[in-house]
Amino acid sequence: MRKTTLAAATLAAVALGWGYSQAATQTFHGTLSNAAEVPPTTGNGSGSATVTLDPATKQITYSVTYAGLSGPAAAAHIHCGAAAGANSGVAVAFPNAASPISGNATLTDAQMADLEAGKCYVNVHTAANKGGEVRAQLTK
Repeated sequence: MRKTTLAAATLAAVALGWGYSQAATQTFHGTLSNAAEVPPTTGNGSGSATVTLDPATKQITYSVTYAGLSGPAAAAHIHCGAAAGANSGVAVAFPNAASPISGNATLTDAQMADLEAGKCYVNVHTAANKGGEVRAQLTK
């Protein structure tokens, strides 16, 4: 009986741990558009951004695709610290701005809190729109 109870408790702990680790990641999405940029830009730019956060490690994995920009992307970033309609500094600079963009990075505690609060966004810059041509606010 004692071995059965111990085995059951061990299995329950493993199951709970597995369930917690599976639930621990959070996914954030955004739709890139000219209208979402601050200030808004004109054009036919569009795209999507997905960021998956593992709060235990503060690691994010990101994937960004876009099309229809006025010219080649000059830079692309994740910015944290601003709600929709406001701008903030770069939190994660993507090493390559050409679509598709993918990679991973580690966030600070403050950046992680901003992401979870909907205060991070992705934007893509071009020569014609140095401040950003398309933007996507990241939300759950």
